Amino acid sequence: MRRITSLLIVLLSGLLLAGCATKTRSDALTTTLKAYGSTLRWGDFQSAAQFVEPKVRAAHPLTSLQLARFQQVRVTEYNDDAGPVPTGDFDVQQTVVINLVNIHNQSERSVVDHQTWHYDEATRHWWLTSGLPDITQD
Repeated sequence: MRRITSLLIVLLSGLLLAGCATKTRSDALTTTLKAYGSTLRWGDFQSAAQFVEPKVRAAHPLTSLQLARFQQVRVTEYNDDAGPVPTGDFDVQQTVVINLVNIHNQSERSVVDHQTWHYDEATRHWWLTSGLPDITQD
């Protein structure tokens, strides 16, 4: 009987710890997505690049042309109402519609940004693996 009780205690402890880890991961995702969205709403693409997973950022650094394009637009809306959709234990996808105004000719257009986020257990951090939005799309 003691053996069964001990086993139950161990199993319940494991479930509680797993639940805590999931809640911590979920809270971190919410915080990260809000911070990223806020950064883009303010049009701070250089700061937004810091959300990109370091290996992706190193493999695909922002070019001077990309930075110049980002400086030519103002973000007028960042619509993330659809919210993140889990695609695995450590991955989510989110589709965002970003409205941009060209500061030179005041034309407005929308781009759809398909974001992929991955949770790194070692650093306990969510990283954007899909890169910054492609604002050149029509």
